[in-house]
Order: sequence, then structure tokens, then C-alpha cells
Amino acid sequence: MKIFPYLSPLISLIILVGVSWAWPSEQDGLQNFSGEVMDDLCAKDKTHAKMMDQMKSMGNDPAVCSKKCVELGAKYVLYDQQKDTVYGLAEQDKAEAFAGHKVRISGTLDKKRIKIAKIEPADSGGQKAK
Repeated sequence: MKIFPYLSPLISLIILVGVSWAWPSEQDGLQNFSGEVMDDLCAKDKTHAKMMDQMKSMGNDPAVCSKKCVELGAKYVLYDQQKDTVYGLAEQDKAEAFAGHKVRISGTLDKKRIKIAKIEPADSGGQKAK
């Protein structure tokens, strides 16, 4: 029969396609990000200085500034100073504990918004924080 010579390559092709679907693509995988968790109001200026100068009750603590701004309606973001980029953070509750601090985040990026898989202090030496 003439069908058998085509059966083996067809089965191989089906197996190859199945394995490639099961194998996670780099695009679907986790990416690493670093920067400071801050509020989106201060991130527009790339610093807390202007806001802390306007609202003296915040003192000079970036964590207090970010938390107060979020209480007023701002959202937590990640500001990457090296790339001069601001990323939205999907999980605001995970970001809150790190407000005003430098962090490393593993997650997935979708339209400048990070879905956080893991967040840790930048100086933790690889210790998982949350």
C-alpha cells in the first residue's frame, strides 16, 4: 500500500507539533524586572521629591509618600530608573509591602503591566519575600 510511506512522517509531525505546544514559549515565560515600587503620581516625575516638598506631612520617606498617594487614589507601579520606564502592577496588594523600596519582580508583561509571580527586595540576595 502507498499509505504506509506517508504514515511515519505524518506521525512524526503530529508528535513534533504536540511537543511544541506543550513546551512553554519564551514569550509566555516569566521575565525579570527591577526598580522601585512607587505610586503612579510620583512616577510621572520619576521622584518623590516634588510630592514630599508639597506635602510636608510625608517627611522624606518614599514609602510613606507612596502609601499616602495610593490612599488618595494613585496606583502602585514599578519605576525602572535604568530603562527610564514605568510599568503598571496588576497585583496592588503584593506591591504594597514594598512601597518606596527597590525590588526584583518575576512576572509576565502585558502592555506595560506586570502580572507579579514573585516580588522580593532588591538586596535580599535571592531570598523569596512574597
